[in-house]
Amino acid sequence: MAELTAPGGTSMGLVRLGRNAQTSVAELGPLADLVGVWIGTQGWELIAVPEGDPGGHEGFTFIARPYVEVVSFTPIGAPVPNRGGPAGAMFITGLMYDMRISDVVTNEPLHLETGMWLNLAGVQGGTAPDQPIVRSASIPHGDSVLALGTSSETAGPPDIQVTSAVPDAGPETPLGYADDWQVEIPSPCDANVKFNPAHPNQVLGDAIAGLNVVKTTTLSVSTDGGGGILNIPFVDANANATRFACDYWIETIEGKATNGGGSPDQVQQLQYSQQTNIEFLPQFGNADQLIMWPHVNVNTLRKQ
Repeated sequence: MAELTAPGGTSMGLVRLGRNAQTSVAELGPLADLVGVWIGTQGWELIAVPEGDPGGHEGFTFIARPYVEVVSFTPIGAPVPNRGGPAGAMFITGLMYDMRISDVVTNEPLHLETGMWLNLAGVQGGTAPDQPIVRSASIPHGDSVLALGTSSETAGPPDIQVTSAVPDAGPETPLGYADDWQVEIPSPCDANVKFNPAHPNQVLGDAIAGLNVVKTTTLSVSTDGGGGILNIPFVDANANATRFACDYWIETIEGKATNGGGSPDQVQQLQYSQQTNIEFLPQFGNADQLIMWPHVNVNTLRKQ
């Protein structure tokens, strides 16, 4: 019988051929429900970028725009081993993903991203990490992100915090400098939906109002605990991305029974909020410190 791996090779004792779909999903833990294709037309991007003309709008351009998103998640297929010697061995399971985002009005592409979600919980002969959930991503601006965190599961809807995305421009910020963040923007797809740049997560709460969310899996990761962002020199020099944080809420929504059997229908929904801290322009009254501009993306997607 042919050998499955070379004698003495690093895969001795393991079979790393792809599993069947059911086994692959079972090994993913809290990432399992991500598998598949998701589409969302309720996305919003909030960002400020350096103004090309120094005499322009106070040195920055404010952008808040709606978007449509398609993201697919595919299992890696088999656990990936990391050897740690006395620390034991780690067997990583995970998903590859591909994300494409376009402006919902003009259809122009806004964002492309490829990456992985990983589950580091499979440790033998050692201690499992405190932050077993990982998101790694690469985008064509010349940035790569590694963010670590945790997962949790609750019965009922997610706890989506309404946080501020208004930049702190310093102790002597001119009056009206951040007025753009105070004006709600109506959705071009639904006149009843308005995006609040000061509190971008509010649109996520509005999207689940009235829905019967019976289960939520939360994935929370950031670059604070051992991860980081690696940028090309141009980004470092002109609009430095310094921190990334992301919350995913994978929701099971229960509706009225329509299948004739009396049991309620269930669909899966994905909501997320992520923020990248971007730094440029000196603060007013504190020239040694740069202004941090929250770059926020939020969306609500349904599994296809």
